[in-house]
Amino acid sequence: MQKLLFGSLLLAGFPTLAQAEDTSPGDSNALPEMVVTATRSEVDKNELATASTIYTRKDIERLQAKTLPELLKGTTGIDLTQQGGDGKTTSVFMRGTNSDHVLVLIDGIKVGSATLGTTAFEFIPIDQIERVEIIRGPQSSLYGSEAIGGVIQIFTRKGGQSEKPTVTLDAGGGNYDTMRAAGTVSGKWQNSWYSVGASHYNTQGFNTREPVTGFFGVDQPDDDGYHNTGVNARLGHRFANNAEIDASFMHSEGRSDFDGTQQDKAKFINEVASLSGSLNLFDFWKSTVRLGHSFDDNNNFAPNGVFASRFYTQRWNGTWLNEFNLTEDHQLLLGFDGRNDEVDSTQKFSASSRYDFGVFGNLHSRVFEDHFINASVRWDKNEAFGDNVTGNIGWRYNSPIGISPFASFGKAFKAPTFNDLYWPNTGFAFGNTNLKPEESTTAEIGVAGNHKLVQWEVRAYHTNIDDLINWAPVNPTNPSSPWTPQNVSKAQIDGLEGEIGTQILGWNGKLNMTLLDPQNRETNKRLNRRYQKSLSFDLSRSFGPVDVGGMLLLQGDRFDDPGNTVHVNGYATLDLRAAYHFDKNWMINAKVNNLLDKQYQLVDTYNTADRNFFVSIHYNN
Repeated sequence: MQKLLFGSLLLAGFPTLAQAEDTSPGDSNALPEMVVTATRSEVDKNELATASTIYTRKDIERLQAKTLPELLKGTTGIDLTQQGGDGKTTSVFMRGTNSDHVLVLIDGIKVGSATLGTTAFEFIPIDQIERVEIIRGPQSSLYGSEAIGGVIQIFTRKGGQSEKPTVTLDAGGGNYDTMRAAGTVSGKWQNSWYSVGASHYNTQGFNTREPVTGFFGVDQPDDDGYHNTGVNARLGHRFANNAEIDASFMHSEGRSDFDGTQQDKAKFINEVASLSGSLNLFDFWKSTVRLGHSFDDNNNFAPNGVFASRFYTQRWNGTWLNEFNLTEDHQLLLGFDGRNDEVDSTQKFSASSRYDFGVFGNLHSRVFEDHFINASVRWDKNEAFGDNVTGNIGWRYNSPIGISPFASFGKAFKAPTFNDLYWPNTGFAFGNTNLKPEESTTAEIGVAGNHKLVQWEVRAYHTNIDDLINWAPVNPTNPSSPWTPQNVSKAQIDGLEGEIGTQILGWNGKLNMTLLDPQNRETNKRLNRRYQKSLSFDLSRSFGPVDVGGMLLLQGDRFDDPGNTVHVNGYATLDLRAAYHFDKNWMINAKVNNLLDKQYQLVDTYNTADRNFFVSIHYNN
């Protein structure tokens, strides 16, 4: 860890700002320096100790990201692994925590698999995304289970600000017979707004996995394709008394092929819908009610095409938020969340549903002019394991010279999944209904600077996680005995993050650095599939109608197993991109990924893409 800290001091001069773009005020999904997810209400991110990164629609288009994992790649504090190319299993580790320690919301609605406890980032169509807010650090005091590492909230595309309909069209293609097409129509009519869109992504892919010997060995030297078709809609209306109603819908379905002896293809359907209404009951009191439903449907097939298994999970969400402006300097949020998870599967779980409800409060205050305090507390009641109380407090000081020190402390928890609790006794494994939730504490300090040409930030944090759930043989001396999950593991994660952004001579540079020491406290081994070092540098500039840019990404090695016996080497990749604006409506984009044709893996035996390119035409009226 001393080497990591020393290296971080050398690099503390560099990484990236939250990448929000200036847009019209009044749109909570696109305010330039506002963040919603960190407090569940609009707050200037410079008044919070919370670490955040924001991607807007302009960022997505500027970076020419054609998938959500491609957008997240290189983001501060995020370690992303893929088991193959596009559409293959993607795991997101935030600040070294487990992949199921990240809470994912779409328009405020919790999504993901209730059996696995993770979200299929690879299946979320990026063309339907307006904005992504990434909040790093514990957030269970606002959201409940899963937010140990942080929260990622995705906002779908919202109606425009003009009564003339806005039409956007994208079409392109590239290596591996990849094709992509998308279109949206958005606008407003009087006090109503609307957005409707559709997208399709198709690729023949490449051979996902190299040959593997043994009982679960695989040798399928074929291309593993993927296709995804999505639709989305969002409608809203503002009434004369400033009350608002907003409804959103996002649906995607398709197929992904992979390499496996028992199953090698999956057909999926993911969907989320929400309906919310808000009303200013008094000048100081705004009340919002949100209802939502999401489901995750996966059907898996054997190599001969015969149906093998199905996992269908759905989540019903209900939220009531009340924002009180106590004074100009003090805002109080009180709320209630209710959720019911349900499972329908070819595996006969011993329980098919469970509920969870939580009551929470958040206070955001300005004191002594330039000091800001944010404190939150939450009580959760879960049908599976009972009560849990979490809290978070943060402080920030914005000095007159542009230097801002900050500090925070928070507790978080992760509820066991349906697989952990109720997996049926198959003779090989079974669930454990006596499991306790995983619990964590995190302490964080840092300092940020905002100057004329340079903005920077450095953070250090320490996380302890207790009662980690680990599947192990019932009889430790007999590995062939049935496996069951137990609260037996503990983890300690020490990390340092740095970000710097600069604008000099027309060039925009952004550098992100993450240094981690993610350790299993029981074995003193590094947590598997986690890097220790990551550095990304993005540089861009416009020359009249031409935009150019590139990103260099360097990441350290990993171990693919808990015992640290299977080593995966680190790597470096370089991506270049360019765009030419024919006029205000038409633009052509071109991007080369992995320009140096680096051969590397993120997960042992799983291949990544060679040098590849993608060219697309974009129209916007």
